[in-house]
Amino acid sequence: MATHGATMPGHDRSKRPTKSEEDDDDDPVEKLLKKAGCLDQHYAVQECMFDNKDWTKCQNQVKEFRECVERSQKKKK
Repeated sequence: MATHGATMPGHDRSKRPTKSEEDDDDDPVEKLLKKAGCLDQHYAVQECMFDNKDWTKCQNQVKEFRECVERSQKKKK
């Protein structure tokens, strides 16, 4: 799902997530990722994007996040 130009709450790549944002259970995306056990991988992608400003330099983090989500989905089946 691409949201070109639109950002979701808690997904601002222009800054690192703060501790309060990390603990914010009001974000439905973060709730789902936490339940799936993939929130740390999600934050690793965000931090890499913040540090590099280039998603192509974050392929290891993206791969780990994708694999975590896939494992979580397989557990549900």
